[in-house]
Amino acid sequence: MTGNEYLMKNYAPMSVTFEKGNGALLWDNNGNEYLDALCGIAVTSLGHNHPAVTRAIQSQAEQLLHTSNLYSIERQQTLAKLLCEKAGMDKVFFANSGAEANEAAIKLARLYGHSKQIDNPQIIVMEHSFHGRTLATLSATGNRKVQAGFEPLVQGFIRAPYNDIQAVMNIAKNNSNVVAILLEPVQGEGGVHIPDAHYLEQIRDICDSNDWLMMLDEIQTGMGRTGKWFAYQHSTIKPDVISSAKALGNGVPIGACLAHGTAADLFHPGNHGSTFGGNPLACAAAIAVIESIESEDLLARCSALSRMIMEQFNSQLADQPGVKEIRAAGLLIGIELTEDCSELVAKALEKGLLINVTAANVIRLLPPFIMTDAQASKLVSITSLLIKDFLSQKQTA
Repeated sequence: MTGNEYLMKNYAPMSVTFEKGNGALLWDNNGNEYLDALCGIAVTSLGHNHPAVTRAIQSQAEQLLHTSNLYSIERQQTLAKLLCEKAGMDKVFFANSGAEANEAAIKLARLYGHSKQIDNPQIIVMEHSFHGRTLATLSATGNRKVQAGFEPLVQGFIRAPYNDIQAVMNIAKNNSNVVAILLEPVQGEGGVHIPDAHYLEQIRDICDSNDWLMMLDEIQTGMGRTGKWFAYQHSTIKPDVISSAKALGNGVPIGACLAHGTAADLFHPGNHGSTFGGNPLACAAAIAVIESIESEDLLARCSALSRMIMEQFNSQLADQPGVKEIRAAGLLIGIELTEDCSELVAKALEKGLLINVTAANVIRLLPPFIMTDAQASKLVSITSLLIKDFLSQKQTA
């Protein structure tokens, strides 16, 4: 009896149990070492047991964990200022997760629509997107597997193909109830899909022309993952709403919905809330994350590490016809194969490497910013050998 029998069957976890971590390394309860190229799915971007984050958590735990948002929270105010400055936003609402941050964004869009006397406000969302597993966010998600079994879905979403401006323009011509567009600047869960160079600028133009809110889900791409604080900062635009979570607390659960302009003033007391959102412990961890990224120049490190990893992958996998494409936005890396390669997750684990496969045939790598050059080369070497062996077996089968 291990205790697993008391857990609902939401997951099918592998048998490994990790006991401790440091930097880019993890150790299981048998003492085996692993290189972490997944970061808990884009969460521990500063690695495990980061000194500044650990100190911040320990110090805050000795003082105060929680009071609720019935009272002012100094750490929350400090974090709000830091985060808004990095994102170029005016105000922020703190939640506990990315799904909750997206829920807040969806509610902002509906408030915005009602303020314009639109009784049935609609939000354009994208195919192959992922926004969460609450009823509203799974309804916004462009993945039928996430939605199956949970009907009736939440109404108010219109789906468009990702990276297809004409499709969005057609919706604009034919639906006067649209009030916002919600999309990921890079689709992570959908297969690391990177849009055309001026896609976000074109979306911004359409939103401006129609008086819509432009809302970006930066839960996976934010907090430095692409080499900027937020992925949209690689472009010339500014969104009206941004959702953030995952790496914001480096493992401590926290989410944030940021807004500027009209969107920043839509919420009023009683419109929305959270018992735990923005409590002192979570905010202390997030403050340490932001300060560490800045003091250690980790945005530049992320970009440099990405270039190095991509050069090595392009070299080692250059002659592999089963490799369809290798793409990256900073340290959000996708290697698309021509075959379903889900089995490689377990095979990589056997080699002491943590990776992920999404959309069935895309190896998704999310290494920490603090990974050393030697560790990065090891990541590329193990992954490349696994891919070559896998494709070779497929060819001879």
